[in-house]
Order: sequence, then C-alpha cells, then structure tokens
Amino acid sequence: MTGETLEIEVKFLVEDLAAVRQRLLTLGATAHKPRVYERNIRFDNPWDGLRTQGKLLRLRQDTAARLTYKGEPETAVASEARVREELEVEVGDFQTTFDLLKHVGFEPKQIYEKYRETFVFGQVEVVLDELPYGDFVELEGDDGPIRAAAVALNLDWDQRILANYLAILASLQQRFGLEFDDLTFENFAGIDVSVMDLLVE
Repeated sequence: MTGETLEIEVKFLVEDLAAVRQRLLTLGATAHKPRVYERNIRFDNPWDGLRTQGKLLRLRQDTAARLTYKGEPETAVASEARVREELEVEVGDFQTTFDLLKHVGFEPKQIYEKYRETFVFGQVEVVLDELPYGDFVELEGDDGPIRAAAVALNLDWDQRILANYLAILASLQQRFGLEFDDLTFENFAGIDVSVMDLLVE
C-alpha cells in the first residue's frame, strides 16, 4: 500500500510457482502468511453499476472475513503498474455481512476462488496465487521496489499483467465461449483452455 488507500501492483503468469517460491526463500524473503484457500464474492447493484464504473465491491473469506472496495484513484497516478484506490475492513461474520449487503440492495454477482501464499521481500508484498486457470505471482508496493523485485525473481517486466482476475476470466469467456460466470475450480475442471495463449498475443 502507498499512502493510506492506494494499491500499486502487477501480476505475472508463471509456469512453475514452486520455483518462484524457492527463489524467494533463497533471496531471503520472509514468509508472511501460509497458503490458504480464498473464496471471494463480487457484489453489485442489479444493473451492475459498480462494474460499469470500474469499481469493485468484494466480500472475501480466508482465515478472516473482509469487505473491500476498489476503484480508480481520485487523482491520476503515473505508474507502469496498476494503481487502484483500495478500502478494506475486516468484518466479524461473513454470513451476516453477506446478508447485510443483500438487504441494502446489492446482489452477489460472481464467485472467484484461489489459493494464496504471501511473502514479504524487502518493501514488496509478494503473493503466489493458484487460480483455476493458472498460477500467478503478484507484486504490491511502490513502483521502484516492485520493478526491482520482478528483476530479482526473473519475471519479465514486459509480460506484466495489469488486469484483475475477473477481467482475465471475461477474456477467456469471450475467446473460448465459456458459459459460466464463476471463477471456481469446479467450473474449470476438465476444461482445456490456455491462459498463456491469451496473454502473450
């Protein structure tokens, strides 16, 4: 995080997540959070007004429940990474928060799942994400340290990804005619789609 509410991050699609993990440990990165399963629910109003405006309202369950808002920053920020305003709060009860959001007019629109392991490498948070359609390394911090971390981890800066995981899903839906909206391991079981082909064009 930069300042109070800005999130600056990039993603990289990788073929060997275990190799990245070993390199992090070799370079002296600190294990921050162990591998954990995440279940996320994107909420919106009935007409998808938040998504139309490039905003995200998310309820996440892993070892805790968290409610998150993401949107474009009020003031444009020059960066080669993705910059978003992020507001997040831990909530006491996932189901109660789910019900509260529905009562005030929001609807659960999409579910997306992943496994995530978190490291701290210098000034950068490094997360290893296992998605139903591929494995990713996500770097979050300030521009300079993010780029330096990418170099240290042998990640090609020119192949960085600025889209979020749901936007990648939307591209896969369009390319391969996927008829489901939820990014779950069950939905992708047995489906032969290549995210690598999609991203290297």
